[in-house]
Amino acid sequence: MNDVAIIGSGPAGLATAIGAALRGLSVAVFDKQAGDIDKACGEGLMPAGLSALEHLGALQHLDRHDSAPFDSITYVQESGTRAVGRLPAPGGLGVRRLALSAALRKRAVEVGVVLHERTGIRSHARTEQGVELTADTGTFHAKVLVAADGLHSQCREREGLAGPTASLRRFGLRRHVQLAPWGRSVEVHFAPGVEAYLTPAGTKRVGVAFLWEDGALSGDLGFEALLARFPVIEARLRGVPFDSTPRGAGPLLQHVKRRVAPRFALVGDAAGYVDAITGEGLTQAFEGAAALVAVLPEVIAQQGAVEAFAPYERAAQAAFARYARLAHTLVWTAHRPWLRKGVVGLLARSPWLFERTLRFALG
Repeated sequence: MNDVAIIGSGPAGLATAIGAALRGLSVAVFDKQAGDIDKACGEGLMPAGLSALEHLGALQHLDRHDSAPFDSITYVQESGTRAVGRLPAPGGLGVRRLALSAALRKRAVEVGVVLHERTGIRSHARTEQGVELTADTGTFHAKVLVAADGLHSQCREREGLAGPTASLRRFGLRRHVQLAPWGRSVEVHFAPGVEAYLTPAGTKRVGVAFLWEDGALSGDLGFEALLARFPVIEARLRGVPFDSTPRGAGPLLQHVKRRVAPRFALVGDAAGYVDAITGEGLTQAFEGAAALVAVLPEVIAQQGAVEAFAPYERAAQAAFARYARLAHTLVWTAHRPWLRKGVVGLLARSPWLFERTLRFALG
């Protein structure tokens, strides 16, 4: 009988596990995969996310060859107009998802978290003492179950916490190239119906990601075809070898009715997601994990009573609402070229306004 069982060993799951272990709780993490887990991810840690990683004690385990600092966001129009906004100190960090996973896993083991690899959970049920988890490899028990099983969470579906199906369907595709970053900025390039994101992700690596709305593009949606929609980027990367295979994700927008139930909580992408356009996915995961960890001892003391989760639900909802407003606004603006061009043009002429906007958006 563990105090906490966590399904999913992504950043949200491992951050929750580390935080709970540091509070003196016994923690087991389950995942159907083994080793460091990769996925389509923008791989940018904003200042608050970087601070959270350091607070967890995982930053010291990060291979610095697989990360690169950035201190600004740059919007690039089709015309070549560039708006540059500096981030609040200490800036952000682009980090290869596999390296982030390795650092978090190493820290989790260091603080006593038990990792069950290749152990997919098929079902779970509440008992008088806690929650029973049924896996291919056996049966496990915990006082509280946390689901951090991603964008299309099966636990969320089993618990009936999924919200209505979203009408907006956005998708993402990411790959890396073997190239030293040419600056300390995350670049966001715009083209009709699609955005491209260039993120420093190592001393000799740049992540290239595309986001688009279903139905906005016609023809081939492979990596090379999407890259061809950005002639400036394509020319810069011509002849540069790839450093990973393409990985996709979507639909991105996921609604939830709520994040908690008796002896049960959702965290990370499983707890609701809007869009990667803000670059705050990892920060949201770490902040959500911290808010959940703060209430877990009381939740366990109250035998998993849903009322004990209330501070987490309120904190998570407030953080999500701020992020959701920003994400919906950016998506809405990005897909109205006449408006987006005017806004980016204004930010290009007024860097101070861009910087102030970033500080407000990042809280």
